[in-house]
Parts: sequence; C-alpha cells; structure tokens
Amino acid sequence: MNQQYKIRIVGAQAQLQEQAGAAIHEVAAGQVLLQVKAASLNYRDLLTLQGAANGAARDGLVPLSDAVGTVLAVGDGVQGWQVGDRASPNFFPAWVDGRFDPAHLQLALGGGNTDGVLSQQLLVPAQSLVAPAAHLTDEEAATLPCAGLTAWHALFERGQVRAGETVLVQGTGGVALLGLQLAAAAGARVIVTSSSHAKLERARQLGAWVTIHYGDNPDWDQQVLALTEGLGADHILELGGPDTYDRSIRAVAAGGRIAQIGVLSGFNARPDIQPLQFKNARIDGICVGSVAQFQRLNQFMAEHRIRPVIDRVFDFDASPAAYTHLASGQHFGKVAIRL
Repeated sequence: MNQQYKIRIVGAQAQLQEQAGAAIHEVAAGQVLLQVKAASLNYRDLLTLQGAANGAARDGLVPLSDAVGTVLAVGDGVQGWQVGDRASPNFFPAWVDGRFDPAHLQLALGGGNTDGVLSQQLLVPAQSLVAPAAHLTDEEAATLPCAGLTAWHALFERGQVRAGETVLVQGTGGVALLGLQLAAAAGARVIVTSSSHAKLERARQLGAWVTIHYGDNPDWDQQVLALTEGLGADHILELGGPDTYDRSIRAVAAGGRIAQIGVLSGFNARPDIQPLQFKNARIDGICVGSVAQFQRLNQFMAEHRIRPVIDRVFDFDASPAAYTHLASGQHFGKVAIRL
C-alpha cells in the first residue's frame, strides 16, 4: 500500500476521532440516534478511499456502510424502536421495499457524498433500521448490511435457491463466505474457488460440497462441469469481474443464474454473453438490497443460527490497520472494527 493511501486513512481517522467527541443532540421527527458498537469493511470501502485520494469522493467523508448500534434516542413519530434496542441501518437507507430506484445510489452510506457509519454516534431514518438476529455478537451483526444482504439478495430474493441445487462462489471474502453459509443452510451444494489451499480447507469446514484451487486448476469452469455431470452450476456469485466472467458463463447451467456482484479484477468486463441465449440462462445485476430483504436475511440467520466468519476485529484507533489488512487480501471472511 503506498504512503498516500496510508495518509488518507490516518487523516480520515483523525477527523472521526474529533467528530466522535461531540454528542449529537438534535433528533428530528422520524429519526433515530444510535450509539455505534461495531462496523465492518467491504471491498467497496477500499475503492471509496482510493476515490477520496483522487477527488471522486467528498473530502472528509465519514467511511463505511455497515454497522450495528444501540438506540440512544428516537424522534417524534417513530414507532417500533425504543432506547436500548439494537439496530443496524440499511446500506440504502431509502430503499425500504419494492422495486429499486437508481436515486438510492446517491444516498448509499459511506459513498461518494453520503457519510457512513464509522462514528461513535449515528443519526439515521427510523425506516432504514433492522433488528439484527439476537444470537449474533455486535461484530457479527455488523458484517451483514452489505456483504450478507448482497449474498441473500442474489441467492434467495432473486435466485430462489432450492435444496439440491448447485451454487458456485468465487473466493473466500465476505460475500462469498456468507453466500456459502446461507446456501448450505438451504440445502444447496456449494462449490468454492480460491488460490489458497488453507482457505479452501476452512471453506470445507463451513459446509462447502467441493472446493477448487484455481491456481492448480486454471480451467475451473471445466471442473465445475465435470463435478456436475456436465450440467453446470445453477447459481454463480460472480465476484471476480473481467478475469472470471467468461468462465462463469461457461460454467452456468441451462436455466441457471449468474449474480453480477464483484469487480475484484477490475471494471468493464466484456464477456461473450451469446452462450446464455442457448442455455436459457440469465445474469442478475445485484446491488445490495432493501430494508425488507435485510429483515428476511436476519430472520433466516436466526432460524439457522448462522454466524458470519470474522477474520479480525480492530479497535477504533486501529482503523487504518483494518484497511491495510483488507487490502492485503489475506483475510478469510470479514474485517470488523469495534468502537
């Protein structure tokens, strides 16, 4: 990581520490004030930080989209929340239910112009809040608003995954492992790809049906077909981008779905999509999810007692180190920050 990158993190941290010392007193009608307990990082946060360095994000932006906290105060007209309740704000605060509106993109927490959650106190619309599953720790609950909801939206809301179907997830990051855990709990057969034998062993312990080391097996799409007797995967969480997309198309089953999610190998993927026509397969664009979907995710997590995998938890003062660890790519699961 270059020195400029580190400076941007340290500068943001210093500003956050200054902001954290000032209590928020004004809670408007329809709002809830949270005391933030934990937050987590996503790959998006690295991209946002890089954008802050080159001017694409607002200077002084409070980062991160994923957090959990306890209610300190509620504004007039707020129903269903009271002081002491535990709650997480949705990634898109205004997307409560129904069809997605592109206007929601401008209001996504921790984005180019909208402050995020890495602050000791957080003022949010009450309609954006969801009660996390009670069995989760604060750090575990804080991993769900982006990574968990993205996997849930792809597999359950859009994919309608069923027991016995085959799911392929790429890598062992947050979305991938939560996708593995959710799909396995639903009775699906999950294939996981990675370049690390150690990480693949851990994926098997989490319930992966088969793992593929793509360093040893670069033609992993052909191995997916062989494992499924030529049928392919019913669901693919496409997390890689340009380097993986054509193989995902070759590996998807007839009538299957590719969930377009990640850009780990870059943007502007230009795959050959014609094979999808002759497979009657489809690509679903997935961008996190709604408050209603987030509620259903937490209900499922509670029913199946699923606990997200956390690689490391950093204290607030070590927030720059959390970014550095995520950027290293050595993590298995989520990176969290305890406030």
